[in-house]
Amino acid sequence: MKIAVLGTGMVGNAIATKLINVGHQITMGSRTANSDAGQEWLRGVGGRAHVGTFADAAAFGELVFDCTNGANSLAALRQAGADNLRGKILIQVGNPLDFSKGMPPTLTVCNTDSLGEQTQREFPDVRVVKALNTVNCDIMIAPSRVPGDHELFICGNNAAAKREVTDRLCEWFGWRPGNIIDLGDITNARGTEMFLALWVRLWGVLETPHFNIHVVRGE
Repeated sequence: MKIAVLGTGMVGNAIATKLINVGHQITMGSRTANSDAGQEWLRGVGGRAHVGTFADAAAFGELVFDCTNGANSLAALRQAGADNLRGKILIQVGNPLDFSKGMPPTLTVCNTDSLGEQTQREFPDVRVVKALNTVNCDIMIAPSRVPGDHELFICGNNAAAKREVTDRLCEWFGWRPGNIIDLGDITNARGTEMFLALWVRLWGVLETPHFNIHVVRGE
């Protein structure tokens, strides 16, 4: 499959590299086609992909991973272009984290809105699915790094898109179908994005980002 990965940070690098290794064609998008970070990643994967602008990547991909910095995601998606994104599934991984006052970060949007909702409103012809945003990038692509059962949450307005994303996350990254919980429509991105307030504090206490949560159901 032709897949666009928007963003050249740790998350974009991890996801794009994994997708190459399982046999997909990847174009990584950045603000500039010759970004230093993009070129460094391209060398790291032996030139087995392409790097271009956000628009180049979005036009290339049949499916799009938005791995941009959440506080700047809307600007990046505008550069990607509504026409290039129209009709496609956009898996949005980023969280709207504000590090301007140091750690722990706050959220640029919360409670009554979310980045997921803002994205869906601005790009109504895109099938936005919020996913992977509650775990570290190493766990996103290799959930077996955390032993036993643990959950991943998705949400979005399009049921067919969520089913496809669930299938892809299982096939490409190794998630178990029973461990992916569909929370419902895109308004539920409020909950998964606000979970980051707890997540960063757990990281500090546990002294590792390689953890996740397990939902235990009572009778």
